Amino acid sequence: MSEASKPKRHFIVPDTQCRSGVPLDHLDWCARAIVEYRPDRVIHLGDHYDFPSLSKYESPGSAFMEGKRVHEDIAVGNEAFARLAAPMQQEIARSKRTKKPWTPDCHFLLGNHENRITRAALENPKLAGFLTLDALKVPAPFVTHPYLEIVDLDGVAYSHFFSSFHSGKPLSGSVESRINRIGRSFWQGHQQGFRYSVVEYPGGIRRHGGVSGSFYQHKESYRDAQSHGEWVGVCVLNEVKAGDFCVMPLSLDFLRRRFS
Repeated sequence: MSEASKPKRHFIVPDTQCRSGVPLDHLDWCARAIVEYRPDRVIHLGDHYDFPSLSKYESPGSAFMEGKRVHEDIAVGNEAFARLAAPMQQEIARSKRTKKPWTPDCHFLLGNHENRITRAALENPKLAGFLTLDALKVPAPFVTHPYLEIVDLDGVAYSHFFSSFHSGKPLSGSVESRINRIGRSFWQGHQQGFRYSVVEYPGGIRRHGGVSGSFYQHKESYRDAQSHGEWVGVCVLNEVKAGDFCVMPLSLDFLRRRFS
């Protein structure tokens, strides 16, 4: 079997929502897990930069917005991304000197939180050319994809979320219904917790759908108390080929025990 035709391993990093004042050591655990599992592809689903300073859900001058600064949001996100990528960069460099070099294909899908920069510049033309996505220093080996671009990798469609053709809003409903509407295997972030389903069709065809939108230790103030028990972690897709795969969720608690 040629290298190109071999099933792949995907490592999925859900929304990290990094900002000042929240713990970020889970990114170290995730980085060590990536190096240990040595995936063929790493996909960060977006919303890495939280950008509370650009939130439209809070009123200007409110207590929440007190002290929030765009430059600080950018700096924290850049530092956190460098922290996630550094162990990978070191292992890639080390492996080049061995008989089995590791060259993962890595993707960062911009989410609606990163899109706050674009929206703020459009709503405030005086910021054009000053407040841009260029401020996001996404490190190698990650390639950045535009907000809501659908990236097809080994038959799995990835996007921060998939939107309705008519309304432009995120698709909702069961994962099974989303599989039918999207028409292929998919994985997305954006929605907290973990949801997964597989639908079998005649002829042995399987289409999978996954939603995992939370990989952080802090609690979001806009979420109610019941949501605090939602699943948090990363996901590994094994034996990925032509949209088929086996899913292996890795919880935050597992990563803490194994890689801290």
